[in-house]
Amino acid sequence: MNSGPDTPAELTWRPSGRSDRGMIAPELVEARIRAGIDAVSYVHIKDLTGTQDHFEATVVSGAFEGKTKIEQHQLVYSALGELMAGPVHALALNTYTPDGWASRKDEG
Repeated sequence: MNSGPDTPAELTWRPSGRSDRGMIAPELVEARIRAGIDAVSYVHIKDLTGTQDHFEATVVSGAFEGKTKIEQHQLVYSALGELMAGPVHALALNTYTPDGWASRKDEG
């Protein structure tokens, strides 16, 4: 999802003017993932450094069924669109299908 005329204002990133990267709230990263990927049942975004540009995202979605990890990650990158070329400097991804998430939780 890219920002454009049909993108809701709350999902649009606006540069802070202080740098070419700016900063982004974890809530916006989550909102963009939820809006850009079907069947998302869980998202957790963690700001790894406190600088709002290095994140870890855990995403559970039925849309990941039958896809490789690379394809799953590509879906997340696509949902984030221009944020990956701007305010998101680093993103560690953990992607799961609902069954994969449930079996992971059962192990721990």
